[in-house]
Amino acid sequence: MNPYKEVTIENLSYRIFSASINEMELIWHRDAEDRTVEVLHPTDWQFQFDNELPIGFEKPIFIRKEQIHRVIKGTGDLHILIQKS
Repeated sequence: MNPYKEVTIENLSYRIFSASINEMELIWHRDAEDRTVEVLHPTDWQFQFDNELPIGFEKPIFIRKEQIHRVIKGTGDLHILIQKS
């Protein structure tokens, strides 16, 4: 089961990660396609690529196919748009 709620139309997905999520559900993973992730509101949630320091969601983040990454829980819900390349 995914740690988020999602609505997808063609290559665009809207995801919500709840503030009540258990941090243990936010696992390292990789995706089958290139994608760009953009946050829809100011947040203190963070994003992290494998072997790199966490970064904020101040600008869109491009994730290459099979690149290992995760999100790090902050306060409040996280609302993001994901565009598959």
